[in-house]
Amino acid sequence: MSFRESSLSSSPRFWKPGAAGPGLEKISQERSAASDQSGVGNTCVVHNPNRNLSIEQQRQKLPVFQYRNHILYLAEKYQTVVIIGETGCGKSTQIPQYLLEAGWAAEGHVIGVTQPRRVAAVTVATRVAEERGSILGDEVGYLVRFDNSCDEDKTRVKFMTDGMMIREIMKDPLLRKYSLILLDEAHERALNTDIILGLLRKIQKKRKDLKLIVASATLDAEEMRDFFNTNDTDDPEKDTASILTVEGREYPVDIHYTLDPIPNYIKASVDTVMKIHFNEQPGDVIVFMTGLHEVDDVVSQLISEARKLKKDDMKMRVLPMHGSLPASEQMKVFERVSHRTRKIVVATNIAEASITIPGICFIVDAGFVKLKAYNPKSGIESLVIVPISQASANQRAGRAGRVRAGKAFRLYTEKEFEKLSAATVPEMQRSDLATVVLQLKALGVANVLRFHFMSPPPAQNMVRGLELLYALGALDDVGNLTSTLGLQMAECPLSPSFAKMLLSSGQFGCSEEAITVCAMTQIQNVFVTPSGKKKEMAKEMRKFSVLEGDHLTLVNVFKAFLKNGQNPKWCHQHLLNYKGLNRAVEISNQLGRLLDKFKVKVVSCGGQ
Repeated sequence: MSFRESSLSSSPRFWKPGAAGPGLEKISQERSAASDQSGVGNTCVVHNPNRNLSIEQQRQKLPVFQYRNHILYLAEKYQTVVIIGETGCGKSTQIPQYLLEAGWAAEGHVIGVTQPRRVAAVTVATRVAEERGSILGDEVGYLVRFDNSCDEDKTRVKFMTDGMMIREIMKDPLLRKYSLILLDEAHERALNTDIILGLLRKIQKKRKDLKLIVASATLDAEEMRDFFNTNDTDDPEKDTASILTVEGREYPVDIHYTLDPIPNYIKASVDTVMKIHFNEQPGDVIVFMTGLHEVDDVVSQLISEARKLKKDDMKMRVLPMHGSLPASEQMKVFERVSHRTRKIVVATNIAEASITIPGICFIVDAGFVKLKAYNPKSGIESLVIVPISQASANQRAGRAGRVRAGKAFRLYTEKEFEKLSAATVPEMQRSDLATVVLQLKALGVANVLRFHFMSPPPAQNMVRGLELLYALGALDDVGNLTSTLGLQMAECPLSPSFAKMLLSSGQFGCSEEAITVCAMTQIQNVFVTPSGKKKEMAKEMRKFSVLEGDHLTLVNVFKAFLKNGQNPKWCHQHLLNYKGLNRAVEISNQLGRLLDKFKVKVVSCGGQ
């Protein structure tokens, strides 16, 4: 039996809702009849006719363009505008430009745009700068942790992560230099997004001229509007918030469910990709996995399948996409491939929103996601694999309809889809709140219990956060920030426990080692595990391990990396993450500068 046959025989069987029942024979008969009538096969690839147009013409073809004047009118009339725009309508790249063209950045003002992830902030800023014909960092710039490409005098549109937006509010609580804030991808309801929503609600009471646009693909718009609407009367003319819905993507996406439940979604994902590769028209594929290990597993399996392809078969280019990849590696997924090659991106939910990967036409959705969960009794935060929500499933499917028509293959049955929760639980309700409380206290919110959260967190989580900060010495007996330690901890870009360790390390004469531990724990996967080399990885890890625990093991790895001149060959030999270790060096340098600023003595404890 040839590889082609065997790869398809074990793969999951799909059906498309609306087709005549889950009987594959009937479906195939119907499809062949339909293709005979139309004269063309059941192709899902529609060539993007706008690709050869000028950038200005491409911009005018986007669905959001016909709403340009509506958006500008609503931004002028209301303090808050909630824009619901389906995936691919152009809201992330076009709305900031419309505001810029309408003069919202005149007289030295800045338009702020927030994104939940750094890769989204960088790619959207790059695209907008390209469309404006300007150099990235001049008129359009981005600001993410440990990377700033903005010019204080020239930048008029600033893209940033929500965490950096909170830092901007810390610097200037009234955001005086900003005329308008665009909060993008608000449906993700990340921890920092919810904090920003509550803070902007307070800022708008003091600054009536500060406008806010909340943009999202899937969001309860009325809940958001009511949260910002300060009109207490029945007169709709006095409303301060409004909703605008922008029509959806330009291209249809066919949804296919499996006929039977899947026992192993990793194997099923690989089989489905191979099935697409052999049976479908040209077009790139994106596979959604829950985390780094699963991404690496699927990538290695697909690469070994790609090596078995015959000379005449279309080639495959398999690329991973996850948050712990260095920026240069993440950018590879945006590169074009030749027409005889199919690009296959294996991604975590980092690619679920904001990012448009050109040419994506097929989605393989395993139906799971890794989410943060917090247990207030034990005080432990962990990542748990859970089924995705219906909103996330639709968001994933929408990745295929952004540049052309597509198909989404869901590795679960339609019955299971109907059982999924409508939306993901906001991060605010399943997180350790010590960092949130510390940030709010630093911003002058004395009574954090009365702060307006859009989704109020559980009382237990809030109490646990306050207890931890009190135990660390960041809060005094009446719950206010302590004058030196508390304020310095709020300024550290680390969790409260790490910030306290760093700031008190000088007293114990081990600040160099404390910096190293902080820097090394900010990177994921210090050791890399190539496929089939788990034993070798464990052996290499033992060379650096010490009885005292993992943190000192990390210190040993870091010191050995510096001792060997940050050599990539040495890292490869010891199965270490070279790019991750370089990032740890950058972070340790920044933390060293922070300790200098706080006048903490940087000393090493040597061999003690």
